[in-house]
Amino acid sequence: MTEASDPETGFLEQLGQRVRTMRALRGMSRKVLAKVSGISERYIAQLESGKGNVSIVLLRRVSNAMGAHLEDLIPATEPAPDWAVIRDLLRKATPAQIAQAKDALAGGGLSAQRRISFAGIALIGLRGAGKSTLGKMLAKKIGWKFVELNKEVEAQNGLSVAEIIALYGQEGFRRMEQAALSQLLARKELMVLATGGGIVSEPLTFDLILSSFYTIWLKAEPEEHMARVRGQGDLRPMADDRSAMAELRNILVSREPLYARASAVVDTAGLSVDAAATRLVDAVAPVLHDKHAFGLRSAVS
Repeated sequence: MTEASDPETGFLEQLGQRVRTMRALRGMSRKVLAKVSGISERYIAQLESGKGNVSIVLLRRVSNAMGAHLEDLIPATEPAPDWAVIRDLLRKATPAQIAQAKDALAGGGLSAQRRISFAGIALIGLRGAGKSTLGKMLAKKIGWKFVELNKEVEAQNGLSVAEIIALYGQEGFRRMEQAALSQLLARKELMVLATGGGIVSEPLTFDLILSSFYTIWLKAEPEEHMARVRGQGDLRPMADDRSAMAELRNILVSREPLYARASAVVDTAGLSVDAAATRLVDAVAPVLHDKHAFGLRSAVS
C-alpha cells in the first residue's frame, strides 16, 4: 500500500487541515495556539501538515485552547451544512425540546416557526474592513443607533476583550458574546451593528446574526486589511509574528465561505472612506424601503 492510498495518512492530513482551518477561524497564529495549549509551535506545525500522530490528550488540549469541540477536529462527513448549529442547539436543549425535535425529524407535527424580529443591519468581515468607521457613518445617515458588539461585551462584563480571553479563553468570550447579542436583540430597536471578525466561528451566534439582521460583508484586499490594522496599532492576535501576513491570508481563506453567507457584499478595495460609505448606503437601500425584504441576497462590487 502506497503512502497516498494509506487511509491513516489521509486521516492525518484531513485532521491537520481541520486544525489549521479552525485556528484560522479563531484568528489565532500558531504561536498563540502553542502558548495557550502548552504545546510546542513545532509540534503544532507538524500536526497541521499531517505529519503529527497526535495523541487524543494533546488533541484535546489543542481544541480547548481554540475554544472548539474535540469532534470538530475529527475528520468526518457532516450530515448537513447547518449541522454545527443543530448540534449546539441540541447541547442546550431541554428533554422536552429534544423530544419535539425528534418528533419533527421523524415527520411529526411541526410547530409554527418562531418569527424573528428584524433588528437592523449587521456588518461582518475581517479586522480592518471598516466596520466601525463605515458603520458609524451609515447609522448617522439613516438615523439608527450604532453599536459595536465587542464594546457591549466589555460593558456587560466589566473587562476588555483581551482580559476576557486571558481569563476565560476563546470559549468564554464566545459565550459572553452570544449573551451580549441576545440582550441587544431584546431591546427591539433598529441598529447598525459592527461585529467582531471572528463571530462567524461560533455557529449559534452567527446564525442569530443572519436571521435577525440584514448582514453585509465588508470586503477588502488582504494588504488593505493589514495596513488598516497596523494603522490602528492593533495586530492582535498576531503581534510579533513574522508570518502575520500569511496568517491573515489563511484567516481570510478559512472565513470566506462563512462571510459569503451575508445578505450582501460591499467591496471597499481601493476606495476612499467616503466612497466606501456611499457604496454601503446604496447596498442597504432595499432594506430601508422594505425591512421585510432583508432575506434577499444581493452583491455590490
